[in-house]
Amino acid sequence: MTAHLPVVRLFRSRGPGSDRVAFIELFFDLVFVFAVTQLAHHLIEHVTLRGAVETLVMLIAVWWVWVYTTWVTNWMNPEKGPVRWMLIALMLVGLVLSTAIPEAFADRGLQFVIAYIVMQVGRTLFVIVSFRRVGDTAGALNLTRIAIWFVYAAPFWVAGAVIGGDAQLALWGAALAIELAAPTVRYWVPGIKAAPIESWAVQGAHIAERAGLFMILALGESIIVTGTLFSRAEITTSSVLALLAAFVGTILFWLLYFSHGAEHGSRFISRAEQTGRIARLTYTYLHMILVGGVVLLAVGDDLVLAHPDDPLDVATQSIIIAAAALYLLGNLLFKRSIGRPWLRSHLLGMAALTVLWLSAPLITGMTPLMLTWIVNGIVALVVVIDEYVWPVDDEDVAQEAADSVEI
Repeated sequence: MTAHLPVVRLFRSRGPGSDRVAFIELFFDLVFVFAVTQLAHHLIEHVTLRGAVETLVMLIAVWWVWVYTTWVTNWMNPEKGPVRWMLIALMLVGLVLSTAIPEAFADRGLQFVIAYIVMQVGRTLFVIVSFRRVGDTAGALNLTRIAIWFVYAAPFWVAGAVIGGDAQLALWGAALAIELAAPTVRYWVPGIKAAPIESWAVQGAHIAERAGLFMILALGESIIVTGTLFSRAEITTSSVLALLAAFVGTILFWLLYFSHGAEHGSRFISRAEQTGRIARLTYTYLHMILVGGVVLLAVGDDLVLAHPDDPLDVATQSIIIAAAALYLLGNLLFKRSIGRPWLRSHLLGMAALTVLWLSAPLITGMTPLMLTWIVNGIVALVVVIDEYVWPVDDEDVAQEAADSVEI
C-alpha cells in the first residue's frame, strides 16, 4: 500500500482550496497564446474562404488539446512532480505543433499531426496509468474510452497530412468530426459501452476559471497583434483611430464575457449536481465559438490597421462583422447554458450586424475604419443594454435548476 501513496497524491483532493489554478497551468497556457497568434497570422495571410476553413480546422484542434488538458488538471494535481513534468512535456510538443501552423496545409502537415496525436494520446495514457496505479478501474476505463476515440481518428489525421491538397482538408475535417462527436455519445465503444455521466464530475470553479483565463489570454493576443502592426506603421490620423478602434473592440469583448458571464458561470457550475454535463456543453463546446470570435477580431483589426482608408472589400467586411456576430452568438449560448434567459440584447445585436453586412456595400465611401467603428457602436449598445436596461440578478438566476442545462 505504501508504494501507492505517491501516486494517490497525484490527484487533487476535494477539500477547500483544491480547485485553485496552479501557476504551471498558466505557464502551460503560454504555448497556446503563441498558437492563437499563429492562427490569426495564418488567416491574415490567407484571406479566402479556404483560408478561413483551414484556420477553423486548426483552431478546433488547438482548442481540443487545451480543453482536454484542462479536464485532466481538474482531476490531477499539477503541482505534483509527475503531473508538472507531463505538462512541461506537453508544452514542448505544443510548441512543435504551434510552429507548424503557418505551413500545416503545405509542407508541415505531418509535423502538426504528429505533435497533435502525441499530445492527445500521450496525455491520456499518462492519466490511464495513474488511475490504474491507485486502483481506480472506473477512471481508467473512462480514459481508455477516450484514448480509443483518439486512436480511431488518428489515421484520418495522418492520411490527410500525407496526401495533402483538398483531401487533406476533408480528412482532417473527418478526424475532427469523430473527436467532436465522442463526448456527445459519452465515448461509447463496442463492448465497453458509454461512460456514465456521473464519472465526468469536475470541480466547477476550477474549470470555469481556466476558461476565463484562456479568454483573457486570447484577448491579450489580439492586443499583441494590433500593437505589433501599429509599431511598424506610419503614424497618421487614420492609423491612430484604427488603433483606438481595435482597443475599444477588445474592451467591449471583455465586458461582454466578464460583466455578466464568467463569474455567474463559475457559481452556476459550482452549485450544480451534474458538473460534468455543464462542463461538456458550456466549457468544452460553446467556448470554441467565443475563441473563434476573438481570433477573427485580431484578424479584422490587423486588416483595418494595414488599410484603414481603402475601399471596403468583401473579405475585410465579412471578417470585421463576423468577429462581432460570432462572439455575440457565443456569449448568447454560453449565458443561456448557465441559466440566463435568451438575451434580447444579443439577439438584437446580431440582427443589427446582419443588416449592416447586407447594407455596407451600398454605402458610398465605406472604409474598413468606418465599418469597425459602426460595429463597435453596435456591440457597445449591447453592453449598455445588458448593464442598464435589462439587468439580470445573477444570484437569482444562479438558483435556477443548475443541473438541467438545455439550450
